[in-house]
Amino acid sequence: MINVLQILLFIVFSQSVEYSILWNENSRLTWADFKGKPDKNIDAAALTASGITVDLSAKTTQTELLNFNVLVEARFYPDKSWYKRESASSFVLAHEQLHFDITELHARKLRRILDHANLTVNIKREVSKLNDIINEELKEMQQEYDRDSNFSRNKDTQRKWQDFVHNELRKLSKYK
Repeated sequence: MINVLQILLFIVFSQSVEYSILWNENSRLTWADFKGKPDKNIDAAALTASGITVDLSAKTTQTELLNFNVLVEARFYPDKSWYKRESASSFVLAHEQLHFDITELHARKLRRILDHANLTVNIKREVSKLNDIINEELKEMQQEYDRDSNFSRNKDTQRKWQDFVHNELRKLSKYK
């Protein structure tokens, strides 16, 4: 008997579909994309809410994976992203864009892993585990980026991060 498995994993905020912007190398974020209400209790100029979505469909028997399709996307969530008008600048916006770029970098890493993975009838669990690993790496890199750049205040480090991330995206261009 053939089982059809349909899974949609939303990694960042909820199980429901919400408005989001798909990462696109030809489109950059603008302050108009940040629609959330600023948190006055946080000492930050802006917050970028982004994450990786995974859409998996597969056909299996009890013992064999017949075929599958996985769609991995980096998304930006406008309603959960915000900025403080008094702190807005092109430099801060570039910092926030790089957070979104780091999300795309990890989406590409997941696509590469899935491209080379030996998946089985346990594909749901296997993809979920790989996704969890990538999301942990994503979280760690986002935190390291903010620490190193002092939340965009260290302009030299900010530029180094931009060069690094853009170089890594180029290396993984096969997986865009």
